Amino acid sequence: MRKLLFNVFAVLMIISSNTFPQFGVNSELVKIKSYASFDKIYPGSEFKIAVKVKVAETWHINSDKPKEDFLIPTELTLKDISGFKILKKEYPEAKEYKFSFSETPLSVWEGEFLIGALIKVDENVQPGKYNLVLNLDYQACNNQSCMAPNSVSDTLVIEIADKSTPVNQINQEIFEKINIAENTQSVSQKEDDNSISSTLEKSGLLVGLLFVFIGGLALNLTPCVYPLIPITIGYFGGQSEGSTSRLTLMGVLFMLGMAVTYSIVGVITSLTGAVFGALLQNPVVIVIIAAIFVVLSLSMFGVYEFKLPDSWVAKAGGAKGGYYGAFFMGLTMGIVAAPCIGPFVLGLVTYVAAKGDPLFGFLMFFVLALGLGLPYLFLAIFSGKIKNLPRAGMWMDAVKHIFGFILLGMALYFLLPLLPKNISGYVLPVFGIIAAVYILFFDKAAKGIKGFTIFKTVFSILVIAISVWALIPSEKQSIDWQLYSDSALTSFEGKKGAIIDFYADWCIPCKELDAMTFSDAKVIEQSKNFITLKADMTKSLSPEVSALREKYKIVGVPTVLILNSKGEEVHRITGFVNAEEFLKIIQSVK
Repeated sequence: MRKLLFNVFAVLMIISSNTFPQFGVNSELVKIKSYASFDKIYPGSEFKIAVKVKVAETWHINSDKPKEDFLIPTELTLKDISGFKILKKEYPEAKEYKFSFSETPLSVWEGEFLIGALIKVDENVQPGKYNLVLNLDYQACNNQSCMAPNSVSDTLVIEIADKSTPVNQINQEIFEKINIAENTQSVSQKEDDNSISSTLEKSGLLVGLLFVFIGGLALNLTPCVYPLIPITIGYFGGQSEGSTSRLTLMGVLFMLGMAVTYSIVGVITSLTGAVFGALLQNPVVIVIIAAIFVVLSLSMFGVYEFKLPDSWVAKAGGAKGGYYGAFFMGLTMGIVAAPCIGPFVLGLVTYVAAKGDPLFGFLMFFVLALGLGLPYLFLAIFSGKIKNLPRAGMWMDAVKHIFGFILLGMALYFLLPLLPKNISGYVLPVFGIIAAVYILFFDKAAKGIKGFTIFKTVFSILVIAISVWALIPSEKQSIDWQLYSDSALTSFEGKKGAIIDFYADWCIPCKELDAMTFSDAKVIEQSKNFITLKADMTKSLSPEVSALREKYKIVGVPTVLILNSKGEEVHRITGFVNAEEFLKIIQSVK
């Protein structure tokens, strides 16, 4: 009966609205204004739109999911236009109010609010300007009566551009208020059901966190995490005092330090979507990191020891220093590994950046770091128990000195981007020679232990040999790279396509690609069929690099784009691949 009465009431409203000038008032009750997330859009890509809705005072409109099936829902639609379609919509949270004409509270919107949508552009859409007509169907009511169902529209002008045109984000102050995932991948990157983002999107929170934790564990198999192993052994191996419980606590603090670093990265990523590791191009950050390494190295040389306040020590049952050091070491190690731990993290960055939720980003990267740091917890305990080996007190100082030099070498490594390129290649080899000579001839620790003296001698000679080899000028072959420019991609005449290598000076896998993949003779020969460009992303906060990042949707480095002769992206590589795999990729380009 209630449903019948309401329907009769609605019919009467429609009749009255067509009879009296009330309908004109109805059309003014709701106004909309639409916005796009980019100033230009590439064919085949996706972009967000936002519709700002303003409802007149004392009036409301039904939400998209009214509580009664006979109520008319509000719906955002896109007028049929070839090449454009809405993939998903994001309506705001509705309010529940009790009105005089309804027995139960109704789900409604009032005042000013935003509706978001994700729109897909077909790959066949040609460059040019297109008018997207957005309709909002609604029924407006106040506390006494409802108007007839109505609709209001707004036209959004969208410019479709070719890939040689830079694309910039716009209206971010609006879109940061809408939680709708956007595929920030490039035009020709197809949606992969097995991708990180897709897997997390389909999983619940707990399953997703378990997946991320396991992914963090797997990251320990990537080559550029390996340098963390000797540094961890060096630091915790120097902790020659304390029980297993103390070493365990230090290992936990080390792991939490890594987790804090990654959590901060997750929050920054969720807020900005910036290139992972981009902070490492900031001179202030670089100097701070290098200073941390120097401070930690001084403790290896016995200059000081991290120590908690005496009152804390007493309450902790006499545990001595090292807790601060373990935590700060973890913070630093997280930064060391950040730029180079592969496609898994880049996929997670994309997902978190699309979500735009800082708390979610914090949680995901915190769990990732726990997975990454778990093996180092056991490594810390094992390394600290080295003291149980015979005569540990006599040779442990010498071990600490060796790892002190390793920490100083890491400090120099992070400072390299700040040095002139004509001398940066000599810094680490020269330091290696100096450190090895000191250890071999001037370090008197454990001089009387024959076995360790042999090890120290062999180790020093090996370091000297590698350093001298690094100083010898070499004619190592590589792909004939040119500096990236838009003009280089205007013509593909005589070429199968283009290879664009996005790299940064602080990126270890970028150097691995240069040394082991791009130097391969077969890869070099095959690359002659392509335009080969290098894009320097080291100073990723500069306007030029930011424009490149937005244009090609670069989430992290290394990223290698393979384009066909039409300038369309056909393959994207994130992280290190060997020469054989890279060769297969470029040979497959038609």
